[in-house]
Amino acid sequence: MRGLIGRKLGMTQIFLEDGTVVPCTVLEVGPCVVTQIRTPERDGYRAVQLGFGERKVKNTPKPLLGHFAKAKTSPKRKLAEFRDWDGELPQLGQTLTVADIFQEGDLVDVTGTSKGKGFQGVVKRHGFSGVGMQTHGQKDKERHPGSIGAATFPARVVKGKRMAGHMGNARVTVKNLRVLRIDKTRNLLFVKGSVPGHRGAFVLVKKVKQQLL
Repeated sequence: MRGLIGRKLGMTQIFLEDGTVVPCTVLEVGPCVVTQIRTPERDGYRAVQLGFGERKVKNTPKPLLGHFAKAKTSPKRKLAEFRDWDGELPQLGQTLTVADIFQEGDLVDVTGTSKGKGFQGVVKRHGFSGVGMQTHGQKDKERHPGSIGAATFPARVVKGKRMAGHMGNARVTVKNLRVLRIDKTRNLLFVKGSVPGHRGAFVLVKKVKQQLL
């Protein structure tokens, strides 16, 4: 699966030819440098490792400095592998841009880390309505989960019960987003809808093999 590493810049809107307003997310995708190529004969699988963003030499571990030296490139901030690379494999040290991978109208899968929201209750985390109102003889129960257990059998809380807990900060993939526009000079990708992560967060953009009708 072909793809590139990028970062989320923010959201905007695009007017289509028929006047329809479409919300979209602006992604800075690439340029990415090929830092390693994995082959089935040597590694057991086919993949391409890409590097994105600049990193100071003093902040880069020495093993990684040697890794980047083999590719004859400067240290990169983000590394990611793209397995089952379609078509011919690129060369080590080759620079890939958004125009080399994507075209307008393509469908892409965007993977990123969602915004962390800390410890949240059941009302915000799962959309519960709360136990009841204060007028029914209850106090401070408006946002409580209510009963969570059963009777003597099974005498325990069933696994997977929706309860309060940590929310967000998880790896999320949004699939089949349409590429509305490409800015080749600035390596910008305009995709329909929203993608996970805050502004400036790193994302992986993969081109869908089978395009939907």
